[in-house]
Amino acid sequence: MGEIMFLAHRIPFPPDRGDKIRSHHVLKGLARLAPVHVASFADDEQDYRFESDLAALAKSYRLVDRRKPLPLAGIEALASARPLSLTAFHDRRLQRYVREVLSRHPVDVIYVFSGQMAQYVPAGFRGRVVADLVDVDSAKFAAYAAKSTGFRAWMERREGRLMRAVEARIVGSSDVTLLISEAEVRLLRSRLSDTAASASKICAMGNGIDSAGFDPVRVSPEPRMLEKRAPRLIFTGQMDYAPNVEAVTRAMDRIMPLVRKFCPDATLHVVGRNPPPSLQARSGRDGIEVWGRVEDIRPWLSAADIALVPLELARGVQNKVLEAMAMQLPVVLSPEAATGIDACDGRDFLVAGSDADLADAVISLVRDPKREKRVASAARDWIVAHAGWDTALAKLPDYLGFGGRSLSDAA
Repeated sequence: MGEIMFLAHRIPFPPDRGDKIRSHHVLKGLARLAPVHVASFADDEQDYRFESDLAALAKSYRLVDRRKPLPLAGIEALASARPLSLTAFHDRRLQRYVREVLSRHPVDVIYVFSGQMAQYVPAGFRGRVVADLVDVDSAKFAAYAAKSTGFRAWMERREGRLMRAVEARIVGSSDVTLLISEAEVRLLRSRLSDTAASASKICAMGNGIDSAGFDPVRVSPEPRMLEKRAPRLIFTGQMDYAPNVEAVTRAMDRIMPLVRKFCPDATLHVVGRNPPPSLQARSGRDGIEVWGRVEDIRPWLSAADIALVPLELARGVQNKVLEAMAMQLPVVLSPEAATGIDACDGRDFLVAGSDADLADAVISLVRDPKREKRVASAARDWIVAHAGWDTALAKLPDYLGFGGRSLSDAA
């Protein structure tokens, strides 16, 4: 067994957002199996605070700032007939680093995390390629386009069409293609030709959760949130991500007014980095609190009474749901947010589709504190039993071609 090259579109530290949580734990798993060389981007100066963590885990690494402005990446994409997703993450510094590592080290496997990074796999590489697409980006852009208008809708349709072709090429050139759930596997196969879909190895590798770290017994509630009126509902996530903004807007405009008819003191707490001005302007009114970026999400979850996750567009497995369940918080969520989580509706969480049904589910928990406690306890029990990272990554050695190895043996 040789060494591994890990290509990630964001530094896998800290594990504080969906993609970085997955890449963080995958990287740790890879490092337990073989020496790993990491090529990755930093989004901002805060990311460089964690460079020492990356250095401690990797045999070598190259971390570069993603400094290309989005308008410039868009112009390059239009001029080159390439997807914006690729031009935005194209960097000659990373290209050089990958070439140098492959020329000097016995790299047998390249692990591609996210489709944007497949462009760094050299055409002549003779080792094994594992492409972790996480979810089907082309379908996501098509869904965005359906909800947009004008030039933005045209660009998103274009991105979806071009990324569909990119995904087909990635599948064709990879030994294994991974997605986050069986639903995403089926979706990707449906978007490939019959020949490609049947000839390719496409597998689901789900997300996990650190149930020991996300343990309510170990966490003190955030005092600033405890000062607000109860019941306290919470939504967490990257708040410059369009589906999260859409979900929170839905909660503010359509769900919370129904909840507050029954519970006038109910408050909604939006916790996550980079909330847009449209959300910030709502903070402090009608029971809404927008907190922005926090260092640790766990105290905020600990201070909440119910997690509300009314996503209308969701791909893969929602880490925000797993985290809330691990923190023994009852979760009310849409069917889209429940995708890929094989917990039991009505026991481990409450799934509802319409605004009225989501509000009714919240109200049912408030009315019945004993039921609220039962759902919260069942959520935590399900996470501990089914959602650990060792379980999620159990087949990782096989995907890498490291037959006969296991992460537990390598620990």
